[in-house]
Amino acid sequence: MRQNEWHPMLSTIEGWARAIKRDVVALWIAARDPRTPWLAKTAAAAVAAYALSPIDLIPDVIPILGYVDEAILLPLAIALIVRMIPADLMQAYRAAAAARSRPVSRWGMIAIVGVWLFAGLATLWWSWPFLKACLQSELP
Repeated sequence: MRQNEWHPMLSTIEGWARAIKRDVVALWIAARDPRTPWLAKTAAAAVAAYALSPIDLIPDVIPILGYVDEAILLPLAIALIVRMIPADLMQAYRAAAAARSRPVSRWGMIAIVGVWLFAGLATLWWSWPFLKACLQSELP
């Protein structure tokens, strides 16, 4: 593609990214509104906490897998949850989201750190017999 052919594609991608960022904040607002159905509220809280967390469950330094959550899974989850919320409420949440800055989810960060700690401890517990045998054997 020539340079001038990229401009429409980039503006489309930028618009899509802005819409996702706005919808994440709208879901954060929806999770706190009593008018939101409980299933949508629970799902919105989980997705918003993950999306707004400063720590990823799958770190971006892992090739390919690190970006799968942000590029594929998160937009699909957002689209599904947006469909679970009544259209008039979602329109109000989007308007409120456009008027405010992006929050940070400390609880989401704590949950992700908890998952990593649990995974680390489970791995240590699972591998303990092997590690113990290695430590007790004489090293050459």
